[in-house]
Amino acid sequence: MSNSHSASGILERLNKASSAEEFFSLLGVEYNPGTVNVARLHILKRMGQYLAKEQFAGAAEPDVRARCKAMLEQAYADFVASSPIDQRVFKVLKDAVADHDKPTAFVPLSELK
Repeated sequence: MSNSHSASGILERLNKASSAEEFFSLLGVEYNPGTVNVARLHILKRMGQYLAKEQFAGAAEPDVRARCKAMLEQAYADFVASSPIDQRVFKVLKDAVADHDKPTAFVPLSELK
């Protein structure tokens, strides 16, 4: 079995996973179900952000698995330490605070016809 085929094994399984719990199970990461129930999409989005920065080409499966596990552990830890609102991984949450510095458009009712 070649390294490139082995390296894609865990990535292919993660790509086919249908729940956050499957990610944790595949990578052998311990988690609190309450934390995952509140922040599952945020955790997976953050892990995806970490994965996007990685280069796995040519890496052996154990190395890829270990790096993926470390990224999931870090993403999970981000949301154990603070809330999804504090972390703001989704655009809608980022935009909610980014617009506070902009002047708001105000149209008085007297101007409406």
